[in-house]
Amino acid sequence: MSSFLSPTAADLSTDRLILRTWSSGEVEAVLNGARPAHWAEDFPAEGDHVIAGLFGEHPGWLGEYGHRQIIERAGGLVVGSIGLFWPPADGTLEIGYGIVASRRGRGYASEATRALTEFAFTAPGVHTVYANVELSNPSSVRVLEKAGFERWSTEENLARFRATAPAPVQ
Repeated sequence: MSSFLSPTAADLSTDRLILRTWSSGEVEAVLNGARPAHWAEDFPAEGDHVIAGLFGEHPGWLGEYGHRQIIERAGGLVVGSIGLFWPPADGTLEIGYGIVASRRGRGYASEATRALTEFAFTAPGVHTVYANVELSNPSSVRVLEKAGFERWSTEENLARFRATAPAPVQ
């Protein structure tokens, strides 16, 4: 098995997806324009290039609670990325995600968002995961709604969504 595909303890799994931390080789591949065989034809998307470029400035984004690639379990192809902008500020984390055009409309973004949000709540002190979405992007609004986020404010062209950690069982 290629080192790109080797599972790690930090992998998260859902019914259809694996959320795997980026390897340094994959970051280099994005930055250098390489095309590993395990990437969907239209991966990386524009946002993935931006995130890969920022990893050097934000090394925590590559950690256990940072950014991950979204991989289809069925075929092993990387079809997007999702991440938490680490470290948390006052117990809150921002989440961002993107699925390549060829795989949109399958519910992958909502499935990945739910899984990474649940995982975020296992980090010490994290109680809220949020995302800000432009109202001109109704697909992203729907992703967050399907992932269980609540809209808690709207300002001009921006909707703010959040998910809060479940209360501890007593």
